[in-house]
Amino acid sequence: MTRHITTTEVSGPWSLATCRRFWEGFTPSALKGQATGEQQDGADSLSTVFRVDADWSAAAAVVTQHGQQATIAVTGDGDLDAAAAQVRRFLALDVDAAGWPAVGRRDPVIADAQRLLPGLRPCGFHSPYEAAAWAVLSQRLRIVTAARLRQDLIARFGDHGAFPAPARLRTLSLDLPGRKAEYLAAVAEAALDGQLDCAALRDADPGEAAGRLTAITGIGPFAAELILLRGANVPDALPTQERRLEAEVAERYGAGRTVADVADAWRPFRTWAAVHLRALRETRTGEISGRAPAASAR
Repeated sequence: MTRHITTTEVSGPWSLATCRRFWEGFTPSALKGQATGEQQDGADSLSTVFRVDADWSAAAAVVTQHGQQATIAVTGDGDLDAAAAQVRRFLALDVDAAGWPAVGRRDPVIADAQRLLPGLRPCGFHSPYEAAAWAVLSQRLRIVTAARLRQDLIARFGDHGAFPAPARLRTLSLDLPGRKAEYLAAVAEAALDGQLDCAALRDADPGEAAGRLTAITGIGPFAAELILLRGANVPDALPTQERRLEAEVAERYGAGRTVADVADAWRPFRTWAAVHLRALRETRTGEISGRAPAASAR
């Protein structure tokens, strides 16, 4: 295995410490590493193992912060330039966020969220492929149960601690609840066919992209948004399937207010604003994000 180190200048507010706290609480990282292959070695770094979607190789990454610079060390046998770019994407370090503070100046609720979560950037799934697999595994199951199913797949069929590659996943005969094995095979086929290509998802109109994702067997509207917003980490898309986000908007903006009523002020960071509000709600209520409800299955 080889090692590749890059340094990136991060534009706009960023705190690795805040992002790491969010990462550790983000489903499917809810078991703080035991169910996801994450290894948090030091307070000043974030470490993870993931599947590189450019060539489906496995890679390990360690990210450290030095002021506004992010140092990303990736190790693996595949395309390490692509691996480093993927790390920047799933940690939202590739987004020019110089305009993010202006959203808070327009919206006092978001200003409060920015104050309480200083430097937070939405940390997503490693890829749309892994987000889709999680959406399938978490349907109709408790979060902890789904995370253990995921860890079992990694332990039995992954390599170097990464989730199984699509070519491997589609060939497996899995004993899983309901139609999960069938749905995982469909996700693997979609990944190999380019339906989960991150660049294409980010370039498309969010509504059209979500609609195309529901053509994948087992992926419904909620799961499609999870893949798009948290898998491709699209920075400016409006969640329409998040009941808890709607509840938080009503709590903070007033009864009867909806996400659609207030989200124009969040542009061009609607996803970021939504993630901040959900993170605050989870902190206050103990809810855990990232679970696809039963209605997400097709």
